Amino acid sequence: MSTQSRQLSPAVDQLEITRGRWVHNWDAENPDFWQAVGRRTAWTNLRWSIFAEFLGFAVWQLCAILAVYLPAAGFDYSTSELFWLISMPSLVGATLRIPYTFMVARFGGRNWTIISALLLLIPVTGLALATANPQTPFWVMLVLAGLSGFGGGNFASSMANITYFYPAAQKGWALGLNAAGGNLGAAIAQLLVPIAITIFAAGTLQLPMAGLIWIPLILAAAAGAAKYMHNLSNARSDVRGALACLREKHLWIIAGLYIGTFGSFIGFCAVFPKLLADTFTEYSSLELGTAVISLAFLGPLVGSLARPYGGQLADRFGGARITLAAFSVMAVLTLALMLSLGQVDFPVFLGLFLALFTAAGLGNGSTYRMIPAVFALSGRRSGRTPAEQARSAAAALGLISAIGAYGGFLIPQVLGLSLSKLGSYVPAFGVFVGLYVLLLAVTWFCYVRRGSGFAGKA
Repeated sequence: MSTQSRQLSPAVDQLEITRGRWVHNWDAENPDFWQAVGRRTAWTNLRWSIFAEFLGFAVWQLCAILAVYLPAAGFDYSTSELFWLISMPSLVGATLRIPYTFMVARFGGRNWTIISALLLLIPVTGLALATANPQTPFWVMLVLAGLSGFGGGNFASSMANITYFYPAAQKGWALGLNAAGGNLGAAIAQLLVPIAITIFAAGTLQLPMAGLIWIPLILAAAAGAAKYMHNLSNARSDVRGALACLREKHLWIIAGLYIGTFGSFIGFCAVFPKLLADTFTEYSSLELGTAVISLAFLGPLVGSLARPYGGQLADRFGGARITLAAFSVMAVLTLALMLSLGQVDFPVFLGLFLALFTAAGLGNGSTYRMIPAVFALSGRRSGRTPAEQARSAAAALGLISAIGAYGGFLIPQVLGLSLSKLGSYVPAFGVFVGLYVLLLAVTWFCYVRRGSGFAGKA
């Protein structure tokens, strides 16, 4: 891997590093190694991984925020086209999560963090140029929306990278922190972008600022990853295990549940600014509109913060039970939103949606927690070894995270069709209520019902 000789001895109190910051003696399960150099090194890599993933989620949300302001800036796009701009990043990001899962083993965690961070420069620079001209064709903007999906793919590679650094007993904490830190990027983007494009507006919108403000941070993330992160030579991907997982019925069942939890989270993150703008048209002035839309960041914020607690509750009460409770609450809240849409004032609407985001965040954590439990039990019943069970669960985690992200495409599309074809968001919320009730029933029948084989164990 390098012509340079090994610089350090393979002692447990040292890292054996060669050129390109490749580590050849990583052994997180060795207590002596972990206490001497492992913990500190893993924490350094986790910090920079969170920063890069945070920026990925921020870029992933840019078009969702810009779509609210494009008509006021002179862009003559239809309602359907605006919702395509909102949903296209999720479609591309979800698809990219599948190959991104294997990039760490192919290029190294440090190297791929640098590459994936620099790829974010393409959509932010392109959006800065495109939004400067209201005559930009829709197809150009749609391509740029798709390219912002690079940010959505970062989650898979970041999670795959960090899982190699931590011992089994601490993977849950590390991965939860990595996921929550990345998800917060969606919240911060929805807070900062409306301010950035209006603070220097002087009566006109400065849409290019939505992309430009992230360029120095992206460069800092790439530089920090290059200087401080490491590649692990023992990182290996299990393509065969991933392909085998596709034959597992539980992969598809839990992926459906994850579409309902994480898909709802990322889908509503994307569409929340437009929902606020369309529902409360009385706040049409630039100053009031920006203030209202900026509050959209509270949705992804509470959803991100709730996710780790969903995992903790799942540890105590079982992932399936918490997921069942999450879908029950989501169904009730969505029904309340459907019945009150256009009939309640802004604080009530915002409060109901924040509660919905919280329930989805709890469901994210509990559903993700179900995956290793379900696959371990299923593997034991199939006569697989513990190592085979672990590989199967790891592959399932990556695939389910990718499939679940497609919910970020489906939710804006359903809302867009409802508004453009039926003139109201109410039918779309009716569809979501039905979906949550269906997923609630699936969760109960497959994983909670006595006699299912997973009752009290998932």
